[in-house]
Amino acid sequence: MIEHKIDLAGKPLGRAASEVAKLIIGKDSPDYAPNKLSENRVTATNVDKLAFSGRKLIQKKYYKHSGYIGRLKEKPLEDKFREDAKKLFTGTVKGMLPKNKLAAQMIKKLKYE
Repeated sequence: MIEHKIDLAGKPLGRAASEVAKLIIGKDSPDYAPNKLSENRVTATNVDKLAFSGRKLIQKKYYKHSGYIGRLKEKPLEDKFREDAKKLFTGTVKGMLPKNKLAAQMIKKLKYE
């Protein structure tokens, strides 16, 4: 089992998430196989100090629909980041993992300090 510690302070959200996803998937190991679970574990620190370029905090919106007519809700990145930065980062990493049965087990290998 290989432990990786990553300090996310000052790193852009997408670049940090792709780095963590690569480590969780195990692409850095010589015995990588897409059908096997990696031994890597990642501990992320300073998630609340991620960097965002430009006006992304204000302009980027996340949408949620209840299923009823006219119930489309939008929330800016700034609000989601302020509410729960760890949940936002986990969702970003999860979107970069393969869409198969291993993804649920892979995302459990991401921990926070």
